[in-house]
Amino acid sequence: MNKSQIDQWAEGLPAAAREWLNGRRVEEVECVISDFAGIARGKVMPARKFIETTRSFLPVSIFYQTITGEYSDYDTEESWTERDMVLVPDLHTAVASPWADDVTVQIIHDMETLDGDPVPLSPRYVLKRVLNLYKRKGWEPVVAPELEFYLTKPNIDPDFPLEPPVGRSGRQGAGRQSYSIAAIDEYTAVIDTIYDFAEAQGIEIDTIIQEGGAGQIEINLNHGNPLLLADQVFFFKRTVREAALRHNCYATFMAKPIEDEPGSAMHIHQSVVDRKTGTNIFSKPDGSPSDLFHWFIGGQQHYLISVISLLAPYVNSYRRLVPGVSAPINLEWGCDNRSTGLRIPTSGPEARRVENRVVGMDTNPYLALAACLACGYLGMTRKVAPREAVSGDAYSLPHALPAKCSKALNSSTATRKCARCWVRSSA
Repeated sequence: MNKSQIDQWAEGLPAAAREWLNGRRVEEVECVISDFAGIARGKVMPARKFIETTRSFLPVSIFYQTITGEYSDYDTEESWTERDMVLVPDLHTAVASPWADDVTVQIIHDMETLDGDPVPLSPRYVLKRVLNLYKRKGWEPVVAPELEFYLTKPNIDPDFPLEPPVGRSGRQGAGRQSYSIAAIDEYTAVIDTIYDFAEAQGIEIDTIIQEGGAGQIEINLNHGNPLLLADQVFFFKRTVREAALRHNCYATFMAKPIEDEPGSAMHIHQSVVDRKTGTNIFSKPDGSPSDLFHWFIGGQQHYLISVISLLAPYVNSYRRLVPGVSAPINLEWGCDNRSTGLRIPTSGPEARRVENRVVGMDTNPYLALAACLACGYLGMTRKVAPREAVSGDAYSLPHALPAKCSKALNSSTATRKCARCWVRSSA
């Protein structure tokens, strides 16, 4: 294959990738998928090989690996035969790998069986199934994730606790600096690199703030299609880690990486629009809240507890969901009330939305969005009424979320019923 053929292929890439290439020839392609933990797995090949290859494969056992890379003791034929899955590139997801030494693009792939059927275990396909439920109703969800993470000093020994990095002043970061511009300026070199990498990938950053923890940053992405935003979060975690390494520090997305500091969440703003008109179905024509809005909240309150293990997937996740550190302890809702698990931000009728504050930053973005939107969908289709809104301190109410991972995993018949409902509804 000659250079002109590679260049011709590159002309079909998204605009951001073409702009970043700026006439350069693609040398390598990273074929990536998300496993259950949200880790990028896949293979790298020369651009020539990628374009020429008709089918590429990965074993289904990828979806039986744990966060540590070990295999779960889930005894099925698939887990030990390791059948091949077919990698199907979604060229709409092609973005730059601006940190790579070679001119490299990364492309998210969907997974199919050898017969051409979607692989049900693929997290990206799980989200697609939920979005199809909305499509059949003539609805389209809109989401906006808020991404919290910590910058830390390099740490190569897991037996030692993480520490805040040293900023440009030469001092180590200090906690309880929420919204401090000076604290943001301490890490301006890392943040500038994050911006540069994000721009090269076509990822639109909305805002960036200093959170409450020492070295804790929050970056908000612009609202949009849930699949697009899940792809961006998937890419963005790697982007932040690579930017941090450029400046001799680490980035961690653990829910509770430092014992005495606040945890890191991925708050998800959710609304739903009519596919034909684009109007927000959470609002009536007169601007007041609609029944669908209240039923969506009711669905979140009723069903989220059954999928909490997707929103808080690790033992560490539950160290964040405790009173007194800006994390919710229940699924109450309230208007402009940050003590509730479900907050209704201040907005006009056209932007009425529900902010889910339960989700941890350690979650898989595809599974988290699928779970939250599925719960809202069930609420709207089953007309689940919410409890009364809370106007006071929701932290004074009972701790209704599971206190540890084992309780979340055993949250019971509700989990199984909810899972069966998804399977029937999306078949």
